[in-house]
Amino acid sequence: MSRNSARGFAVVSATAVTTVGAVMGVAQAGTGQSTDDAQASAGDATLLADIPVGEQAQVRAAPLAQQAETQAVAADAVARKSAEESARKQAAKDARAKREAAEEKAKREREAKGIFPQQSSYTVAEVQAIARQIVPSGQFQCFSNIVNHESTWNYLAVNPSSGAYGLVQALPGNKMASAGADWQTNPATQIKWGLNYMNSRYGSPCGAWSYWQAHGNY
Repeated sequence: MSRNSARGFAVVSATAVTTVGAVMGVAQAGTGQSTDDAQASAGDATLLADIPVGEQAQVRAAPLAQQAETQAVAADAVARKSAEESARKQAAKDARAKREAAEEKAKREREAKGIFPQQSSYTVAEVQAIARQIVPSGQFQCFSNIVNHESTWNYLAVNPSSGAYGLVQALPGNKMASAGADWQTNPATQIKWGLNYMNSRYGSPCGAWSYWQAHGNY
């Protein structure tokens, strides 16, 4: 190699070293800055490991306490709604019971006064219940025996041959108008008339029944 060639190689080598060094310096500078930023960020963050042991339990318990509070609020809302619904049902039940009691009381008062609201129709049981309210208890069986023989408790019964009408087979049927204009359709009116007839002619329903047994009529 000539002296000039050697000198040129030395210059190139020096330049290369300088360049590499510069590049490495820049790289190191960049790496150092990134490391510093990461360290700074890490320093700003609070790690669970950095919190004292006693406080760690509080940190873990905080979400559980919040969840429990939410559940308690929801449970309270459900309980309140249930209580309101129960109170509503009880109020409706009490109102119905009060209304029924008032209706029953009014019914007893009407029956005690001999007032029986007319219905469109009556069963035998209903007619007999009305009779029990009108006829004295000691005379009811005798009265019942006569009515059972005369009409089998049919307040609409009509004798096809004589025209006798109603529970006690009044003849003619319009005799019962003295007890009420509704004598054709109201068993209470017929019972009142029949009881008055038995009392006035035979002294009592049992007196009328004794006569009926002996004669087959009254």
